[in-house]
Amino acid sequence: MLVYPSSIDLSSRTLRYLTGRLAARQGEIGTRWRRLTASRQALLALAHLRCGDTYAQLATGFGIGIATVYRYIREAVEVLAGLAPTLAEVMHIARTKAFVILDGTLLPIDRIAADTPYYSGKHKRHGMNVQVLTDPFGRLLWASPALPGSTHDLTAARTHGIIDALTEADLKCWADKAYQGAGGSIRVPFRGRRLKRWQRRHNSTHAKIRCLGEQAMATLKGWRLLRQLRCSTNRVTAIIQAILVLHHASA
Repeated sequence: MLVYPSSIDLSSRTLRYLTGRLAARQGEIGTRWRRLTASRQALLALAHLRCGDTYAQLATGFGIGIATVYRYIREAVEVLAGLAPTLAEVMHIARTKAFVILDGTLLPIDRIAADTPYYSGKHKRHGMNVQVLTDPFGRLLWASPALPGSTHDLTAARTHGIIDALTEADLKCWADKAYQGAGGSIRVPFRGRRLKRWQRRHNSTHAKIRCLGEQAMATLKGWRLLRQLRCSTNRVTAIIQAILVLHHASA
């Protein structure tokens, strides 16, 4: 087995943040000794989340067993997920913004053809549907819990209570055609082939605003683990929440 040094494109502040949270966790449960220090455990978790390194690769690199790698990563993810902001908390912050951008994305997963609920007809692949809210500059504010990939974006937004929360906060929101019929404060482009000139101008302006939300998608998928999830679908939400917390901690 060949082993070589590598790097993680994250700031040392992110490592210090996660180290502090893990050290606090160990203090709460009364941990006396571990194979890895809190700092090394944090580095292990970041390598998995950011680089997508497998348990086997990490076990070799850190000189521990695969089962230990699994336990350390799961603990780090659970600690971070517990710190993730709720939709209500994000709405409180979003009220200070001129508007927000809502969009949905599909996080690919490895599933067989029989797993129909996870198959997205739009993307022609299996995955998990995640709704994302960003500020007017395309900065990531919130990511929703994951739903099966066959879930339509509008259905997902209603399931998570996003539309009601935006309406209650009287907050303007730009979204794409997938949210037609959402109502409330959500603004979508006009549909149809024979649009009037002012409608085409409106759609053009709408697209320029909404495209900033793609920056948040790129930020989210900069965590390479999300490019092809191989874990249980029950753990996807916790992973997304953990990554959201780390993103905000490094911002």
